[in-house]
This record gives sequence, C-alpha cells and structure tokens, in this order.
Amino acid sequence: MNRVFDRVNSLSAVRFVELFGPIYEHSPWVAQRAHGHGPFSGHEAMLASMALVLEQAQEAEKMALIRAHPELAQRMGVDPTLTSASAAEQASAGLDRLTPDEFSSFRALNEAYAAKFGMPFIICVRRSDKQAILNGLRTRLENTPEVEQQTALAEINKIAALRLADVLERLEHEI
Repeated sequence: MNRVFDRVNSLSAVRFVELFGPIYEHSPWVAQRAHGHGPFSGHEAMLASMALVLEQAQEAEKMALIRAHPELAQRMGVDPTLTSASAAEQASAGLDRLTPDEFSSFRALNEAYAAKFGMPFIICVRRSDKQAILNGLRTRLENTPEVEQQTALAEINKIAALRLADVLERLEHEI
C-alpha cells in the first residue's frame, strides 16, 4: 500500500479531487480541502483528514452534503442524481429488489423521516440489509434533529471509508 500512497501523495490537487471527490456524495469540496492536509501515511490518515474537513465545515455545508444523498429504496432509474456508487450500494443491500409491501414501508418511513428532519435518511447500506435499514428508519425517527444530523454525518463517514478503500484498491491494481 505504500506505493499507492506514494502515488496519492504525488497527485496534483485537480487529479486528487477527480479521484477522491466522489467519496463524499456530490461534495468534492471535502477532497479538495483534505488534499492540503497531505502527505498521507495511509488509508486511516487520509480518512481522518477527510472526516476532520467535514467536522470543521460550516453547518450549511454539512446540511448540503446530507441533502446530497439519495433517498433509499427509490425505484431504480427514477432518481437522475443517483451516483453509480449509491446505486451499487443500495443494490448490495437488496434495495433494488423490494416487494410491493417493502417498497410501501420504505416510502412511508422515508416520507415521515423527511418531514421530521428535512433531509434523507442516511445509513451505510453496505454494512446492512433491508430489514436492518427499515428498523433503523423506525428507530431513528425518535431522535432529535441534532442527534439525527450527527448520526447522518457518522454514517456518511462510514460510507466514505468504504468508498475510499474501493478507490485505493483500484489504484493499487493500476500500479
């Protein structure tokens, strides 16, 4: 992996953002700001740097990042902003293969969640399955807006960790 980070650390800011900008959904500013924290000793250091950028972001930037995430379990092809990473992640949890009853449950819970919090429900679906996601929706509807914002940001960092590992693995195979 050291060869990978030799390469990562030698990237121009533009190329760094091209590669790592998609890690945070529609928010390349995270990678752009993190680039200035390099050089990185490894995956964990790079991830910590990105998480720090997010932690230090303005509230409006945090909410824009949260709201950039797609609603879970929409019918595939309905959301033109759905990134290929999000589509693959949702498919990995079976959200692209819902029964009509499951779809109705997701729709009702997503609507209740959005009405209460003004943002989409975010969970790291690659570490979950349909039932756990539904249970999470039900449980997290009980949170306060402040707790839910922090929970959403923590889930976004979990998603980012997996996406970063994917990009680094691709880079390793290119060397």
